[in-house]
Amino acid sequence: MTEFITSKDGTRIAYDRVGSGPAIILIAGAMQFRAFDPTTTAMAGLLAERGYSVINFDRRGRGETASSEPMTLAQTIDDIAALIEAAGGEAAVFGSSSGGAIALAAAAAGLPITGLVLWEVPLGDEGGSDGAEFLDGLRQHIRAGHGDETIEYFMKDMPAEWLAGAKASGGWPIMVAMGPSLEPDSESLAWTQSAPRVELWKNVTQPTAVLVGEQTGPIMHPAADSMVALLPNASKRVIPAANHSWEPEVMAQKIAEFLAYG
Repeated sequence: MTEFITSKDGTRIAYDRVGSGPAIILIAGAMQFRAFDPTTTAMAGLLAERGYSVINFDRRGRGETASSEPMTLAQTIDDIAALIEAAGGEAAVFGSSSGGAIALAAAAAGLPITGLVLWEVPLGDEGGSDGAEFLDGLRQHIRAGHGDETIEYFMKDMPAEWLAGAKASGGWPIMVAMGPSLEPDSESLAWTQSAPRVELWKNVTQPTAVLVGEQTGPIMHPAADSMVALLPNASKRVIPAANHSWEPEVMAQKIAEFLAYG
């Protein structure tokens, strides 16, 4: 059953909570929300069976969480802070893809996060300008109201078959409607290039698992290696997964093992 909390600016954030025990908040990446992402919903249930209280929320502009534009990284961090308060004052977080960059920014902002599990965060090179340039282009498409073109732009560096499959699917109109909500994803990735990472991440001292699939894109291992080298308390783990996707049972097991044993 959907619950709601009110974020700092008055926006109502929709979420599900399953299970009892230590809290875990799931931070979605691009194109993910509860009703559009059965894989994460299934994983939440499996984590609940392993003794965790799992919060799976709709980010701004997705699902049952409405928002006016623009949607920002700072607002998203405020939303996570409100969810942590609802969870009892502290929580671990799982960040999927660009949701992992949002999780890092939330931890760097000082939120009471007990541990981080980060799945294939697509970081660019440290100190690069590509993240800021991409964010600027995305904002231009969003502000111009170019729905289809916004998603085409966002996916332009992904495998061509991913975009073709998305456009041929029944989910394409839903993805187009999510376009404005992609701004915090891109802003978080640009943030990771905005200063030396050792500086950006110096306060992210929580135990951190950096996960990469056995079959993955060329940027994922260098990105993971950067996080492990520059985060104070991070380790890298390769898990059975492919093509930036994972199975709920595998991911639930890896998250639970890490949070229980490190």
